[in-house]
Amino acid sequence: MIRTERLTMRSWRDDDVVPFQAICSDPEVMATLGPPLDMDATAARIAWMRGHEAEHGHCFWALERQSDARLIGWCGVIRGDIAPVADKVEIGWRLARDCWGAGFASEAARGAAAWAFANLPDDEIRAITWQDNVRSRAVMERLGMQYCAELDFDHPKLAEDDPLRPHVTYSLSRLAWETV
Repeated sequence: MIRTERLTMRSWRDDDVVPFQAICSDPEVMATLGPPLDMDATAARIAWMRGHEAEHGHCFWALERQSDARLIGWCGVIRGDIAPVADKVEIGWRLARDCWGAGFASEAARGAAAWAFANLPDDEIRAITWQDNVRSRAVMERLGMQYCAELDFDHPKLAEDDPLRPHVTYSLSRLAWETV
């Protein structure tokens, strides 16, 4: 469990499926991520995260607001599975739309990055997003991540005609983190 000033990142529970599906079925939340998810797809994502955490000790954890214990999204780190994050520490987040603009994503990302650098041997954390996802790119920049134009790519899990296919990569080195 990771605690920040206002948030808790924790392991997933069975009762998280319904509130997380409400987030993942919101067309505005998913506009830069892919199609909205139904209940089965959301349950499968959570099951994947639980398996990843069991194998690696970390995942994109359930993200709770401490003031009311509400599940407001996810944040954490995984081992990436596509180039340019394959076998790298990949940081990511997803928040309920009504929680945007409150600094939660940046706060959670700082907590996840601190955990990763304290607990994993990697000297770098990477993040990827659709090229026009200005909100996520802003979080990456607030975290101190640097845009790596040479690592731009077309997401291989998306169809060639999918407008979300062009992706960018950001990186944060351990050295840069330690000097922040």
